[in-house]
Amino acid sequence: MRRRVTQEDFDCFARISGDDNPIHVDAAFAARTRFRRTLAHGMMLYAIVVHFIRSQLLPGSVELEQDLVFPGPIFAGDELTIDAEVVHVDAELGRVEVRTRVLRNGDGVGCEGRTLVSADV
Repeated sequence: MRRRVTQEDFDCFARISGDDNPIHVDAAFAARTRFRRTLAHGMMLYAIVVHFIRSQLLPGSVELEQDLVFPGPIFAGDELTIDAEVVHVDAELGRVEVRTRVLRNGDGVGCEGRTLVSADV
């Protein structure tokens, strides 16, 4: 799945989540940081991943837990590629482990980890 993120996405997520850290929503503040521009919220990136898992990879699944790292920045205007792969299925418990990555413009990793979901398998 591919998706371009915008400053409007960052602003909307800040309003909904209450996370209005200026690194995400204030261009003048962000310009004075090492990143020089606003960054995506990590949990916004993960919400995009969960949407992909629940809508395309394992429809109807329910997230149980996640383990994430955010090794690189995602900026407004970046095109994201969502990569998710089933790595383990426990049919008895109805649980599926998924490896996830969010790639920035095809090369940099903005979010990666694993997600455990409950799913009909």
